[in-house]
Amino acid sequence: MRLIPAIDLRAGHCVRLLHGDFAAETRYPADPYSLLTQYRAAGADWLHIVDLDGARDGSLGNRAIILELASAKAVNLQVGGGLRHTAALAQMLDAGIARAVIGSAAVSEVEQVQGWLAQFGEERLTLAFDVSIEDGGVPRVMTHGWQRQSEYSLWNALDRYGASQPKHVLCTDVGRDGALTGPNVELYREAVRRYPHIEWQASGGIRSAHDLQALSEAGAAAAISGKALLENLIPIEELQPYLPNA
Repeated sequence: MRLIPAIDLRAGHCVRLLHGDFAAETRYPADPYSLLTQYRAAGADWLHIVDLDGARDGSLGNRAIILELASAKAVNLQVGGGLRHTAALAQMLDAGIARAVIGSAAVSEVEQVQGWLAQFGEERLTLAFDVSIEDGGVPRVMTHGWQRQSEYSLWNALDRYGASQPKHVLCTDVGRDGALTGPNVELYREAVRRYPHIEWQASGGIRSAHDLQALSEAGAAAAISGKALLENLIPIEELQPYLPNA
């Protein structure tokens, strides 16, 4: 399993939200390029970047910063937030983004996203499903920066893709994101059981190397971590088994 450090951008600053709440923001002093350099030096070969302004209103307000990071060609960038139209998606991929993350559109515009998978290739796109766990354990998909609840469970949402299912899927448990309460290992174990052909990326709640090991044993292909890395909660030697270039 690969560890992918995450940087969330809001108005040009590196931040973390608690449970996806824009009113519960923690701002960090490090600038995005310094973090990219730090994570590359530690051995990361991918970096996950979320444009929170884009995720909330589609503004792509942090586009200039993201394009600057891509131009450095230091690591592979996986970028999401506000990529809801073909032009915006093509611009990011043409600028050197290795993989674009499709969030709300993966739920609301299935035919369009199927077209993107065919046009750009399944290796260049990651479909992201943010879920809230309901009573009974059903993972209900949230959209538009986690502000709206959809009618679909995670399983329903993926089944709508039929034979054209994606290769890369990022799933975030909103209730654990930014809370450092541990990841929802059972969710990812079930996801791998239902869709073994998908390379699952797990996000939300990671706080220790033990969590990374548990996700690896559950079958996740990658783990996304933001807050635990920003706050240096995991010793670098414990991260190294999950950083390909360490």
